[in-house]
Amino acid sequence: MGTTQLEAVPEPKYWHLRTVLADALDSDFAVGEILPNERELAARFGVARATLRQALDQLELEGRLQRRRGVGTTVAPPRVGVDVSTTRHEWPGAGAGGDGWQAVECALATAPGTVARLLSTASGEEVHTVRRLRVWHGRPVAAELLYVPASSVPDLPAIDTPSGPARARAVLRELQRLDLDGQERAVELGSARADDAKELDRLPGAPVLVVTTRYVVQGRTAVVSLATYRADTCRLTFGASGDLEISDQPQERQAS
Repeated sequence: MGTTQLEAVPEPKYWHLRTVLADALDSDFAVGEILPNERELAARFGVARATLRQALDQLELEGRLQRRRGVGTTVAPPRVGVDVSTTRHEWPGAGAGGDGWQAVECALATAPGTVARLLSTASGEEVHTVRRLRVWHGRPVAAELLYVPASSVPDLPAIDTPSGPARARAVLRELQRLDLDGQERAVELGSARADDAKELDRLPGAPVLVVTTRYVVQGRTAVVSLATYRADTCRLTFGASGDLEISDQPQERQAS
């Protein structure tokens, strides 16, 4: 990144600087590379450090940069793809962990009212709740709760512990035995709840994408998934629909 003096433009100077810096991140830096310090960057672009900080804050908000204590400001990994196509029929856990999902916990609990109505479960009926965490380039980007009625996994084997990761994996394995008819997904912008925010290293109320998936077997809802994604690390993909395909694989960036 050479010395660059910003031209007079009708937009705020920090926003123009943000655009210049974003282009430089794509062409001159590799994922994880540390940026020069603020004093050096401000001198290179001929701006006040306050203007530079505004631009860096914006890029961090967009998920382009990460600030790590004791390390500095580094280039963030590319966004993870969130597949919202409805033509891909696959149970959670079918990817054998290659997509970064990790089973964290399983417990019996009463589903929220909206979920219970989708599942057509009786009032107060407990279901298996499987919690999973998705890790991307070493950082958590999504937390998921799967609501699985006992009727969907009638042959769930008895294991020593009724909860924990082992139980969660057992529930996921049982789901693979069912013939999945299809999926329905809905995506909305939301705010991180306290439990999700803690797992995703965000503040409560931070913007998130909430993906609700209904898994259908023999015409009925067999499982409901509520997945919360960090809005600054994800992008929607429609790979299997034929309309649009955006790879969630890391893009190659070379350091100059």
